[in-house]
Amino acid sequence: MTTPTGSIWMYRETIRTQADLSGYKVEAHDGSIGKVDEASNDVGSAYIVVDTGPWILGKKVMIPAGAVQDIDPDTETVFVARTKDEIKNAPEFDEERVSDLGYRDRLGSYYGDRM
Repeated sequence: MTTPTGSIWMYRETIRTQADLSGYKVEAHDGSIGKVDEASNDVGSAYIVVDTGPWILGKKVMIPAGAVQDIDPDTETVFVARTKDEIKNAPEFDEERVSDLGYRDRLGSYYGDRM
């Protein structure tokens, strides 16, 4: 499924969530990548921040909502349409720049190019 870069910050139409995703497990195409540290459901700027824990030395990454493939509330799991290597190579989360348009454009380009 192709998602234009402009809509990378919105959940796919098939995903309906108002739940707090904090603490949910996160699965990439090829295995577990960590847990959701925080999440935003803001229309047009939704994202999850994933704490990868010891998998890649405790790095946190911000993943735009458009990269979320599915959410299973029963198992509290978020499925991300990326591989572990794509997450590992993603720009590191910068808490101070969450609202910075340049930072979001960079992240949107990184994830949008891989959709």
